Formats: sequence, C-alpha cells, structure tokens
Amino acid sequence: MAQRYAADSMRARMRKAVHRVRVSLRKSAVDYFRGDGSDTLALAGLLVTVPLLTWGTTLNSEWISPAALVLPIVAGALVLRPASLLGLYAACAGGLIVESFALGPYGDGPARVTPGIVLVVAACGFFGLLIAQFRARVGVPWRRGGTMLFDLRERIRVQSALPRLPKGWHREMALRPAGGQSFSGDFVVAARTHGGRTLEIVLTDVSGKGMDAASRALLLSGAFGGLLGSLPPHGFLTAANGYLLRQDWDEGFATSVHLVLDLDSGDFELYSAGHLPALQLNAGSGVWEEKAAEGPLLGVYDGAQFDPVKGSLRPGDVLMLFTDGLVEAPGRDLGEGMDRLTGEADRYVHAGFEGAAWHLIEAVAKDVNDDRALLLLCRGS
Repeated sequence: MAQRYAADSMRARMRKAVHRVRVSLRKSAVDYFRGDGSDTLALAGLLVTVPLLTWGTTLNSEWISPAALVLPIVAGALVLRPASLLGLYAACAGGLIVESFALGPYGDGPARVTPGIVLVVAACGFFGLLIAQFRARVGVPWRRGGTMLFDLRERIRVQSALPRLPKGWHREMALRPAGGQSFSGDFVVAARTHGGRTLEIVLTDVSGKGMDAASRALLLSGAFGGLLGSLPPHGFLTAANGYLLRQDWDEGFATSVHLVLDLDSGDFELYSAGHLPALQLNAGSGVWEEKAAEGPLLGVYDGAQFDPVKGSLRPGDVLMLFTDGLVEAPGRDLGEGMDRLTGEADRYVHAGFEGAAWHLIEAVAKDVNDDRALLLLCRGS
C-alpha cells in the first residue's frame, strides 16, 4: 500500500514538473514573439550555424560557398539586438578566416574566399546592424511590427464603421487609400446620439495622402470619435479646430464635413470646414443639388465659425458625401468631376444604391493617386 502511494505521489510530482516546464516554455515563446523575451536562444542557434557552414565550405566549397555566411547575418539582423548581433558578426569573421586558411589563396582556383566575398559579407553585416539599431530605437521588434500594423488597420476599419440604421434607411461607405495602401488620410467617425434618434457622421480629409497622412488621420480619428456626441452639433467643428491647432503640425490642416440627421423626420444640418459640398438627389425631380455650408479649414486659425446649411431627406432621396480625391484631378475642373460623379450615380437610381459606393469610386476615380472616400445615405421610398 505504501509503495503504491509512493508511486502515485511520484507520478503526480512528475506531472506537475512537466506542466511547469510546458507553461514556462509557452510563456517564453509568447514573450519572444512579442519582443519582450531574451534573444539568447536565437543567438545560440545562429552561432551554431556558423561553424556548420564553415565546415561545409571547407569540405565542398563549390556547393557551399564562403558567401553562405551572409545567411546567419541576415537572419540575425531580423531577430537579434545590436549587441548580440556584434557577437554573431565576430563569429562570422572568424569563420571567414578559417575558410581562407583551409581553402588556400583565392588565386589558386575558384570557390575561394575572395575580396569580393569579404565585401559582400561585410556589407550585409553593415546594413543588418542599421536595421537592428532602427528596431531598437523604435522599440518595435520585427516579430511584433507586422502584428501591430495589422491591429492598427483593423482598429481604423472598426472605428470607421457606420452604425446600424432603423428600417427605411440605407447607408454605405467606401474608402480607397492612395497607391493601393492599407492606410488613408481620409477617415469617417459616426455615432447615433440622443437615444439613437440622431445620426452624426464626420468625414475628414487630412492634408497629404496615403501613409504620409495616415498617422495624423489615426490621431484625429480617435480625438474626433471622442468629441462626437459629447458636444452639441454646433460645437463639434469648433472643438476639432482647437484640437488641431494645439498639435502645431507643420502640415496640420484638414477639411471636414459634419452631418447631423434626424432619423425620424429626415431633417438634417450640414457643417463644413473647407470641405467639398455634399450632393443630394431629389427623388421627385431626379436632380442632384449641392449642399454647401460655410466654414474655414480646420487647423488654420483660432476662433473660426462654422455655419450650417439645412435640408431634409424625403422618401427616395439620397445624400452623398465625398472627399476631393473623387472629383479633383490635374487639368480638370471641379465642376466637371462632380458632374461625372452624379452622372455615374444616376445609373443606380432605379436599381437602388446597394453596393454603389465601391463601384462609383471604381468608375470615376479608379487610378487616381489620392485618397478617396465616398459615403451614401439613402431614405427608402
């Protein structure tokens, strides 16, 4: 009985020990992926490859060239810290020295350690060290950098999502960054306020385009999202203008349009900060009408005033908000671009505007090297 108890106790202790080892290894792997763990294991693995490559080169230099030592150098530039990388470089330099003595002078035949190979290995080491120092300065390891960008893109996408609307309303939006990139200087923030009765949408175009404007657009979208619904509609652009001025950016202006829509009555107010006018389709006449509010650019001067234009969306009406990348082009008048946009939009009047936002951008501004954003808001008949 005692022996059986002792055996069970031994098995239990072993299971606990194995469990602790598994947890420890899993935690180390997670920390390493996030960039918080030590790079000792990676350094040890790369150091082992150096003598293996050196040994292989001395055995058959035609198949394993002396230049193969750039492989651990490139890998080390991606995973090691600068201090550890210098240790790896020292090992690779020692490997080259051993290979040069083992293979003999480079003038004796091919597959020797030539000055060109030394220069290639040294150049790879130099650029690898620059990459490692940049990662160390930024504080984002390569293992986490791609994940962070993916998270950032998804957060922007979720933040730009339009809220659900009650029956009888349809909304959709399309964003196309310049150059096919994942980040844009155009962004949308929206919320339903006053108990869900009011829809507030802000479409903003930050100066610049693509990745150049994306960081500022991300900062502004977070700030504008916090302001939206926290202030009365007439105070939103004033507060946004003050926030932009406090940033003191060299290229710190933006255009913005703020829509405040009563979902029960269809009445709306449109505030503009230097933005292009909105376009409203009158279902009765079939004519597109410009809705242009008065207001200066955001981030230009303090004390700016923003006066709204009022209107109403009746059953069958459509309201279209967009940024300048959709209608402006070198050598083309703005009015011509807006006429082209409304002409393409007329194709969807009878069939409905379901999925029309993306197709409209494709039709009027497919190859434009600028950020493009289009928002459609339709009231059912």
